[in-house]
Amino acid sequence: MDNGNAVKRILILAANPKATTQLRLDEEVREIDEALRIAKNRDCFNLEQKWAVRPRDMQRALLDFEPNIVHFSGHGTGEDGLVMEDATGQTKLVSTEALASLFELYAGAVDCVLLNACYSEVQATAIAEHVPYVIGMNKAIGDKAALEFAIGFYDALGSGCSIERAFKLARVSILMAGIPEDLTPVLKCKSDLVESRPPSNASPAPKEHLSNISVSESIEKLTTPNVSSPVIALDEPEGQVPLDSAFYIERPPIEERCYETIIKRGALIRIKAPRQMGKSSLMLRILNHTVEQGCRVVLLNLQASGGKVLSSLDSFLYWFCARITRKLNLPNKLDEYWQSPMGGNDKCTDYFEYYLLEAISSPLVLCLDEVDELFLHREIASDFFGLLRAWHEESKINPIWQNLRIVITHSKEVYIPLNSNQSPFNVGIPIDLPPLTHTQVADLIQRHGLEWSDAEVDQLMELMGGHPYLVRVALYHIARKDMTMAKLIEIGPTEEWAYSEHLRRHLHNLGENEALLQAFKEVIVTQDKPVSISATDAFKLSSMGLVRFQGNNVIPLCDLYCRYFKDRLEVS
Repeated sequence: MDNGNAVKRILILAANPKATTQLRLDEEVREIDEALRIAKNRDCFNLEQKWAVRPRDMQRALLDFEPNIVHFSGHGTGEDGLVMEDATGQTKLVSTEALASLFELYAGAVDCVLLNACYSEVQATAIAEHVPYVIGMNKAIGDKAALEFAIGFYDALGSGCSIERAFKLARVSILMAGIPEDLTPVLKCKSDLVESRPPSNASPAPKEHLSNISVSESIEKLTTPNVSSPVIALDEPEGQVPLDSAFYIERPPIEERCYETIIKRGALIRIKAPRQMGKSSLMLRILNHTVEQGCRVVLLNLQASGGKVLSSLDSFLYWFCARITRKLNLPNKLDEYWQSPMGGNDKCTDYFEYYLLEAISSPLVLCLDEVDELFLHREIASDFFGLLRAWHEESKINPIWQNLRIVITHSKEVYIPLNSNQSPFNVGIPIDLPPLTHTQVADLIQRHGLEWSDAEVDQLMELMGGHPYLVRVALYHIARKDMTMAKLIEIGPTEEWAYSEHLRRHLHNLGENEALLQAFKEVIVTQDKPVSISATDAFKLSSMGLVRFQGNNVIPLCDLYCRYFKDRLEVS
């Protein structure tokens, strides 16, 4: 470090509360100590450590050691703050505002803060108002990547590198280890924030409700209220909306209801919505909430269970248990249970009850994504879904099963014959994800840095019907200035543009069901007038996301679908 010959004091603060995922903090600190011990400038550094850190411990350590570099190792939760411990070793959140206020008191003394914790970019941005260099993580970071980054960073500092160069070398260390997480650490510089501020006599920006902007924007508005026309960092509109994204739109009261339900004993949540309507993004937030509550989480996408796995119930259940065991990082003991002459459901139940649920000390949240895959295999589906229902019922009387919480997501209506007393689809909490409302679409438009009139929002709503995926793709390209609304109206309902794969998939699915195809033709002929079709066809088209109900009748979801399918199906 180019800071003269004075000894630099490094303070490491580590916290891993009892109810949180156990991290390799001892290995991280040991490696940091070793990196500095063997460094050519080892005499220039003094390393201090504080473990099981409580908020007051952090304050005392800063007073006692007067560090130049503060390194926090532990858990982060994004917007809510960093995870420390209380007097009993349980989770204690320290807010972003509190951390920024604390480091404001050490402006000029602390040169660098390294937050080696998931989703800590929020805190890094706030602290960088007062500290020259702050490093945070823009999403979850794996143990190995966090370790490699720390080693690379302190190796570089110990060799005399500047903080900026040490940061770059630490990122390279992640790459050199073969880990594709080198872009997760981010460096926030106080000088950059200062340069981005307008003159002191600039007019204040209009007041905006913080719930309508991203986490990083919220911090920016709290700490530098006069920033004007910030550059919007756009997300690629594909797959799940990341946890730290500014572009996830909540659909109240759905999220809050899910958060309240999933922490209850024996909870079961059923999320149903057409493809690309936001099931996976909601599921991601539910699972993140449970992790913050100290639960273990396993996510299984049942589309990955094809081939021989679905040849029989026994092979499917064996795969099911094996995958969960692996994801929990537990020894595989399936051979002990699968030699039994009992049926597959009994063997699977015993494996959960007498091994998996006993082996973990916290509740297990099991998320089964895309269970539609099993609808094609009726014999497996009937027994497996009956098994899930049995586990849910058992949780009402058996404490061990109360530690299992289940989330199921699916797109299609459940048309396979299931005994009402053996189906998981008529118990628990049902969640149907609707299209975005006019207000929610207007909010998303603002988050893309666009200023539209109500008439322009209406135009987009008519074209897209509030479909989250269609709206996000449109706004992404309009915000990038490679598309205009006029051009979108012209080529959006064709295979010339970005919706081609989405539209062709619907066309293919309709082509495989002649009765459904004819029913949909009836719907798009009238377009704006509700049409009465058979209840079965109506629910199938609704589950595909092509129509919406008005009473017992249906109308097309949006003008984009009408125009595309009228042309492709030659409907006049």
